Amino acid sequence: MVGQQAVAQETQLNSIIQSYATKNNFNGTVLVEKDSAILFHKSFGIADRRFNIPINNETVYKIASITKAFTAVLILQLHEQGELDLNKPIKNYLPDYPDEVSLKVTPHQLLNHTSGIILIDTVSSVENAMKYGLGLYSTPNTTNQLLKSFINCSLVNEPGSKFNYNNAEYFVLGKIIEALYQKTYEKVLNEKILEPLGMTTSGMATEKDIIRNLASTYFSENNSDSLINDIPMFIENWYAAGAMYSSPPDLLKFSNALFGLKLINKENLDLMLTPGLDDYGYGVWIKGKGDERVMERYGSIMGLNAVWMRHLNKSTTIIILSNTNLTNLGNFASEIGSNVP
Repeated sequence: MVGQQAVAQETQLNSIIQSYATKNNFNGTVLVEKDSAILFHKSFGIADRRFNIPINNETVYKIASITKAFTAVLILQLHEQGELDLNKPIKNYLPDYPDEVSLKVTPHQLLNHTSGIILIDTVSSVENAMKYGLGLYSTPNTTNQLLKSFINCSLVNEPGSKFNYNNAEYFVLGKIIEALYQKTYEKVLNEKILEPLGMTTSGMATEKDIIRNLASTYFSENNSDSLINDIPMFIENWYAAGAMYSSPPDLLKFSNALFGLKLINKENLDLMLTPGLDDYGYGVWIKGKGDERVMERYGSIMGLNAVWMRHLNKSTTIIILSNTNLTNLGNFASEIGSNVP
């Protein structure tokens, strides 16, 4: 009877996901796991519209700001090793950073977007992006050039007083990681997370690299079903804030290792999952209370869209990666989550 009930629930979930994907013009891959069992793993739509190549379960995607969760874990590993104090000024780790900011801001405030560092994403609307491009992301920059673009700017508010989502804070965290390891962020990411977990379809994307099975991204500028190629950009400029690519199976490896305490210990995982302002912890949001707590991490750059949700008290993981902005992935993931027992 229990087995029949499980089959019925899985069939119902399959039907719900299929229906939602069709009605909402979803292009991408959905992976759902509960208690170490894969309940759903299927792909929809087109990976490359020039050649009408379909998306499949081997398709790889740029994951944008899900990268921030990886950066947060790397920082927490340093904290666990005693190499970094979350509440000491960042001047201790980046001595050349001007005192006006570096003596006031801590890694803790960078991690939870309350540092007061100036916002570097200046594109105010889709219309402006279509006319003028994506600001500093439109031309190639080294990570040092990215840092120099805002390093001499004053704080816009008192550290710790206000939540302000800002890629610049994770750029600074990336440079702290490089300074403490004396290696590039990419090498540290590979050595500390990707290689140990066998994440062979993940890494840091650059505009010049050809990445096997990577989906092209497409954008709707007016909420219609009509798609155009994404605005030209250099993905590497998102650096430790959003330059990674991955696949749903690889992200599941990361998720399971994180919650299985294979990357950081319980004390540091609890720090990561402690909601601050705007319900934001370290690189992730934590919504709900009691049995309804959900960790949420979104990524979005034009047609590049991603969501990773973990229902903390149900051991349910939902990963949805897409190569268009036609579907609200947060709503999609919530709909799936509400139908997993």
